[in-house]
Amino acid sequence: MEIPLKPRHPMNSRPPAVDFEAKKRPPERLTDVAIARVKEMITSGKLVPGQRLPRELDLARELGLSRNSLREAVRALTLIKVLETRQGDGTYVTSLEPRLLFDAVAFVTNLLQDHQMLEVWEVRRLLEPAAAALAAARMTQADHVALRERVERFEIAATAEEVMQADAEFHRFIYRCAGNSVLESVLETLSLQTVQVRTWRKATDASHRAAALEEHAQIYRAIISRDPELARAVSAMHVAEGESWLRRSVSAAAARSEKTA
Repeated sequence: MEIPLKPRHPMNSRPPAVDFEAKKRPPERLTDVAIARVKEMITSGKLVPGQRLPRELDLARELGLSRNSLREAVRALTLIKVLETRQGDGTYVTSLEPRLLFDAVAFVTNLLQDHQMLEVWEVRRLLEPAAAALAAARMTQADHVALRERVERFEIAATAEEVMQADAEFHRFIYRCAGNSVLESVLETLSLQTVQVRTWRKATDASHRAAALEEHAQIYRAIISRDPELARAVSAMHVAEGESWLRRSVSAAAARSEKTA
């Protein structure tokens, strides 16, 4: 006769395994889940640029989300230009062009402090010479004429605002002629804040302004000669000179703060 086994006492039973790492992780916010699911619809091709999103109720059901969570996700994705809401017409996927998507990065760039701006200049030193090299290889004869016009605007600029505009237009045109929309958008975003530093120097220091004009002219001559490596070299020197000045300025400001503290 089979003898039934005594049930094991709860104190003697092995406790279930506990995932301590999972316990440490914060719970996923429903809005973040909603954002991730809408993003997946875009990256998978289920939603394409310019397409209208399904009705809020239908989309919430399809994604297994509450309407409130979906609404918050749409609001967040609208802020970073992934979606756009048209009054009375619904919500659409934007063009998703790099220039549009980098607007949010531009906003953050304007909030950076001086010591963080040094890191921005380091990135520009890596990327801007590459853009100049690409532009030297890809610019047309008409582009050369347009670039020369931008050098001339720099020559006749009289006020700080005119200097800033001429400087920005010169570099922006080179970014565009590099023929890489992502590189163009990244550099234009990073240059938004640094252009103010460049302008202050050029507008208040005649000797520096003359030197800066010559640097721009060197970049122009390298580009129209269709010499990518020369364009890369003179562009690198131009950015490095600005970065060096900013480093000295930041160090001097820090030293003054220490004396007055």
